[in-house]
Amino acid sequence: MSDSKSPPILSHKYFDQPSVFVPENLLREARRQKKLLDNSVPEICVLDPDGDIVQNLITLKKTYLNPYWACYHTKLYDFEYDRIKFGIIGCAVGSSFAVLVAEELFASGCQLLISITSAGQIYPEQKPPYYMLIEKALRDEGTSYHYLPPSKYSTINKALFGDCSSNTEFF
Repeated sequence: MSDSKSPPILSHKYFDQPSVFVPENLLREARRQKKLLDNSVPEICVLDPDGDIVQNLITLKKTYLNPYWACYHTKLYDFEYDRIKFGIIGCAVGSSFAVLVAEELFASGCQLLISITSAGQIYPEQKPPYYMLIEKALRDEGTSYHYLPPSKYSTINKALFGDCSSNTEFF
């Protein structure tokens, strides 16, 4: 999409071409500079923008700093829950920064990334706390236009969503 009526953020996007930015290069240099071994992070990682979950895990001494995480601006903590190993990063706020951290996590061995945060309640669905899975989001932040062709909404990948739509209670 490159007509003159399109906003600049939608111009010159080539979704079928490989990215110029390769997170592996950034991580390679960070490992070199920090003298870190090249090793993978847990396959399941969590972004905790509020930082509440990771702070609670630290306070309870249920987590430890991952010795292989090469990111310059965040700390990855490992913890185990129900015999499953997780990685968690707190306070990665803002779509551009969160996407950079996500790219680095996937380049480091993460296979599933979960972002969990708090939000206000406009209409009381039920008594808090409860969890909501976001199925569709209005795209107005700009970052997603670098990854997906233009559209008004970003929707959940139906393969990941499964048949949860009939369930109102996930946990």
